[in-house]
Amino acid sequence: MGGCAGSPRRLSDSEGEETDLAPRPRLQDSQGAHWKNAVGFWLLGLCNNFSYVVMLSAAHDILSHQRTPGNQSHVDPDPTPTSHNSSSRFDCNPVSTAAVLLADILPTLVIKLLAPLGLHLLPYRSGPRVLTSGICAAGSFLLVAFSHSVTISLCGVVLASISSGLGEVTFLSLTAFYPRAVISCWSSGTGGAGLLGALSYLGLTQAGLSPQHTLLSMLGIPALLLASYFLLLTSPGPQDPGGEADSDTSARQPLINNEASESKPGSGSPLSLQERWTVFKGLLHYIVPLVLVYFAEYFINQGLFELLFFRNTFLTHAEQYRWYQMLYQAGVFASRSSLRCCRIRHTWVLALLQCLNLAFLLVDVWLSYLPSIYLVFLIIMFEGLLGGAAYVNTFHNIALETSDEHREFAMATACISDTLGISLSGLLALPLHDFLCQLS
Repeated sequence: MGGCAGSPRRLSDSEGEETDLAPRPRLQDSQGAHWKNAVGFWLLGLCNNFSYVVMLSAAHDILSHQRTPGNQSHVDPDPTPTSHNSSSRFDCNPVSTAAVLLADILPTLVIKLLAPLGLHLLPYRSGPRVLTSGICAAGSFLLVAFSHSVTISLCGVVLASISSGLGEVTFLSLTAFYPRAVISCWSSGTGGAGLLGALSYLGLTQAGLSPQHTLLSMLGIPALLLASYFLLLTSPGPQDPGGEADSDTSARQPLINNEASESKPGSGSPLSLQERWTVFKGLLHYIVPLVLVYFAEYFINQGLFELLFFRNTFLTHAEQYRWYQMLYQAGVFASRSSLRCCRIRHTWVLALLQCLNLAFLLVDVWLSYLPSIYLVFLIIMFEGLLGGAAYVNTFHNIALETSDEHREFAMATACISDTLGISLSGLLALPLHDFLCQLS
């Protein structure tokens, strides 16, 4: 899990010697709960984002959808030139893969916009939100696998979006009730979802399995999500919310100075509109860079990937697209798991570098000056590293800089950032696709 779980601390007595203030069995119980929560949040991150990632990896196949005789639908793993504009140097699909991106992100955006207004106040342990997330994830795999048209497939993608959005709001807010170390576990798990989701789809289709059977083979993931939440996580209790040295937290200033606040997240009265607005303004220096990072990277992923087509390789167009997705997700996983090794306070630097990536690849789509697909592979891995680092460091910094009573609201609010950036990129990538394909 990329070192997401830290070791439980020991206390010192007045003599300066280390001592245990609790019997050994209780310490062991605490350590057991610590690891159960670490593994639990890693698995929740993995399972929650898995269907979302798979739908993006399958986007090129979904839009190359063909119906076979006998009214049995399938998605051809390597579409024939007749399903594309073969006269175009880009080998364009009739519709941009940004259409799949929008179906995969707009429902999530709606959920995240509603969350800070009160959705996060609903009880967690009642289970309906987690159960709904799992059912939607399973439904997305089934609907896309058995669909007879692109429209029905996109409805399945919408279900994946609902599952991912509802789960992310629920689980990120839930981290406010656990030591901050679980944020890094969650982030690493979401990165693992990207890598394993893209790699499993690529590997199974490369091995000859049809996209339909590949999707059906992933139905165990929603079941693992439910098992991780209901069977693995321990009930939140009185614990050190930081799990880090006091010197680390003292280097941060809270978004709202409230020296009298010592309550646990969610234990007080609901925040007033004035308090929410004050917290939101304090988050802007993290929200804006994260929006820019995700706008740039998903403009690349869903606007440029299918246009970065190299004819002088052994990979087909569909295979090139899958490799782009897998390498991007590998970069995301590596950087989302790196919090214990590298922490970045000034996330605006990551936003600047990601925008430079976008400009560089956009010019290449126009001028085709890169001589080899392997150079694109390296740039895409770097893109993933920037995106993952921005995500995990943003939420870690917010966790350090918010008081206990504001942390739950802050987490639910900040998770809008990536979704907003992705949505904007999808809206702009659609007309760009049509413009470039008409010119070529």
